[in-house]
Amino acid sequence: MSNRDTTRALWQIHLCVLLWGFTAILGKLITLPALPLVWWRMLIVVAALALLPRVWRGVRAMPLRTRWAYAGIGALVALHWLTFYGAIKLSNASVAATCIAFATPMTALVEPLLTRQRFQPRDLLLGVASLPGIWLVVGGVPAGMHAGIVAGVVSALFVALFGTLNKRMVDGGDALTVTALELGAGTLTLTLLAPVMPLLVPAFAGPLLVLPTGMDAFWLVLLALACTLFPFALCLVALRYLSAFTAQLSVNLEPIYAIVLAAILFGEQQELGGKFYAGVAIILGVVFAQGLLAARRKPTGHPEQAAVSEAHRIAD
Repeated sequence: MSNRDTTRALWQIHLCVLLWGFTAILGKLITLPALPLVWWRMLIVVAALALLPRVWRGVRAMPLRTRWAYAGIGALVALHWLTFYGAIKLSNASVAATCIAFATPMTALVEPLLTRQRFQPRDLLLGVASLPGIWLVVGGVPAGMHAGIVAGVVSALFVALFGTLNKRMVDGGDALTVTALELGAGTLTLTLLAPVMPLLVPAFAGPLLVLPTGMDAFWLVLLALACTLFPFALCLVALRYLSAFTAQLSVNLEPIYAIVLAAILFGEQQELGGKFYAGVAIILGVVFAQGLLAARRKPTGHPEQAAVSEAHRIAD
């Protein structure tokens, strides 16, 4: 592997992370409620993947039990995106992106339970270290945004769950096939939830079959193709030339990109107090520490699995 390959891969992975950071910005720009927004995003991606013969070959070659497993994970992905974009609608892009950073310490607690691995005490200590940051974030946003924080934390929990389950299924199939199955199942999950969503969480509800128009349609296509499929494919290439340490460090920049973009484009720093940004600094410090420790004690991951996991995250 040459230095030129590594340098190019670094630029590629940072472009991916920047595009994932834009998903929060596009969620703010799209005027649709959270449910139809996520439904259309998933549907567009699945429709694009359905055009690839490779995906259909992968589905046919996959055992039925494995398909059902990925479908279940896809339902969690749908709930993650639903609560993430719900958090944006209930607060703003900066708050939602910060809450997703909780996924790293949450994963440290959830993963041993789901994979039957030994629990690491230092992971608990890092989780405790993030508590002051959480307190500052809550105290640094207007009271009207607290519902968005709750939705964002729930979204981070879903990230921890489906990310851990995806790791268990790392060799279950081709990455694009897995993505098509999971997002297809996610689309179906949201379709089934739509009739009861006004009763469960009215703030997220909205009609699915109303065709988006104007700028909403443009932003949705951009979200699905430029900020989901394109970085997914690019990530597959970049991760072949990067260590797990470098990849983890790069991906953890995602909330920072989202917060900076929200400040530049929406002036969200005027809505949020100094306590909020102090809390963000503490939480991101914990996230970086957790990610670096994890990358150092684990071998480099399966590159396609890393792309599947990260393409589904953003946090999107």
